[in-house]
Amino acid sequence: MDTSNIIYLFDMIGIIACSVSGTLLARAKNFDLMGCILVAMVNAIGGGTLRDVLLNRHPIFWMVDMNFLVVITVTSLIFQAFFNETERVGRWLKLTDAIGLSAFTLIGLKVALSYGANYPVAILMGIATSIVGGMTRDIICNEIPLVLQREIYITASIVGALLYFLLQHLSVIGWLADIMTMLVVFTIRMLAVYFNWHLPSIRLRH
Repeated sequence: MDTSNIIYLFDMIGIIACSVSGTLLARAKNFDLMGCILVAMVNAIGGGTLRDVLLNRHPIFWMVDMNFLVVITVTSLIFQAFFNETERVGRWLKLTDAIGLSAFTLIGLKVALSYGANYPVAILMGIATSIVGGMTRDIICNEIPLVLQREIYITASIVGALLYFLLQHLSVIGWLADIMTMLVVFTIRMLAVYFNWHLPSIRLRH
């Protein structure tokens, strides 16, 4: 399979997942139809937009491929119309966020590396792509961003990135390395949710 097609597929997976999570949170906050779509768009393309600006990657990805905006809008409308399990919004948010985290970590890494970024910068781009949209979504919805609540987000992204570099070093087939990276990020995040893992806070005693 063509590498570009694989990247596009993973990108769409992340876009759909983040559109769902953005819509669900906005709907739980009683946003109107257009408000839900706006939050879905911010969540789905916010991180990738920042990544492209920082990498001087122009035009920005969603400005040359309208499929992204169409998919976000359609996904948001579907979930606004048919999703009624308001009491389970929190669970759905964490699941879709984990899918978006895994897909966008990989996409951010691959885009940065394709533009000649070194490993630390590529890791930062993977993190930015995967968390900035969700942070902006939470701020718009008057929530403290999950990534700032000692949640295992950035850690999962970093571990996935390091695994990706290791698999590249071992000459693992491209598509297999991509899938393994996403699975590791997703698994770490969901294990953290299931077992209630949190990063410790550092507090100095006086």
